[in-house]
Amino acid sequence: MSQNLIHAQGEDLKWLDLELSNYEYPYEVKSISLHIQNQDLNMAYMDIKPSNYNGKNIMLLHGKNFNGAYWKTTIERLTQAGFRVIVPDQIGFGKSSKPDHFHYTFQQLAQNTKAVLDTLNITKTAVLGHSMGGMVATRFALMYPELTEKLILENPIGLEDWKLKAPYQSVEENYKNELKKSYEGIKKYQLVSYYDNKWKPEYDQWVNLLAGWTLNSDYEKIAWNAALTSDMIFTQPVVYEFSKISAPTLLIIGTRDRTALGKPLVTDAVRKTMGLYNELGKQTKNTIPNAQLVELDNIGHLPHIESFERFITPLITFLKS
Repeated sequence: MSQNLIHAQGEDLKWLDLELSNYEYPYEVKSISLHIQNQDLNMAYMDIKPSNYNGKNIMLLHGKNFNGAYWKTTIERLTQAGFRVIVPDQIGFGKSSKPDHFHYTFQQLAQNTKAVLDTLNITKTAVLGHSMGGMVATRFALMYPELTEKLILENPIGLEDWKLKAPYQSVEENYKNELKKSYEGIKKYQLVSYYDNKWKPEYDQWVNLLAGWTLNSDYEKIAWNAALTSDMIFTQPVVYEFSKISAPTLLIIGTRDRTALGKPLVTDAVRKTMGLYNELGKQTKNTIPNAQLVELDNIGHLPHIESFERFITPLITFLKS
């Protein structure tokens, strides 16, 4: 595309490369090479080791509509406290490869994530997952209990099985919806779903990171990967295995959150029963054997963006305990 900027609702929207090579992350980005599913792919990550390293590590796993960059303030505070912080971009996201064809499973993403730790010779780490990252983190903790010192789930999706309430939407249908995405649509979704119709200027950057891709002539590749990951999230619930988690677990739950897949496909009556994080947090805490729950009232899907101090204080307390 010859035009690098367009004007959309007062925002200068920047064209973005498929692997965000023209977008700067807050810390140095490295990558590992993975030969998986008969193809060579690159998985990007940040690895920040502080001068006052306390010997403890934590890995931060992003959500579906995000990448590692949105952990900036979290990384800053954790490294100040002496923790080494590892922040991968999953395959299909951020600065990592966007394959033409990929069979997405949480097991595959967990295995890829472990490959980053293996490259860094890290054998013990806390794992924090937000939104879809919470599902990845849960699967990681189940597959690699010996690596997982502690598990932190920040408004994870997957605390309920949406298949029991919403009809299945095919990958092709998901793909059509992804192709329709625009700056205006993405901002509206985040405004309503994440921030309770209260917008702050600092939220714009997370809209622009997704919307900038829609200007790319190869946006179809982004849309296809997004459709595949939506299918993974809907069809591969982790909720039935929470009782098998052995790591000490902290749930940080913004109770205003109402995120749930399939909401547009159900009746109003059913929709009102989905994504009730004020109830789901308590249910999950009672299911995971060694779990603590911190509920953040009047906070939505993104505590570490919307109310950073209320998020980071219990996190560091838990990590130091």
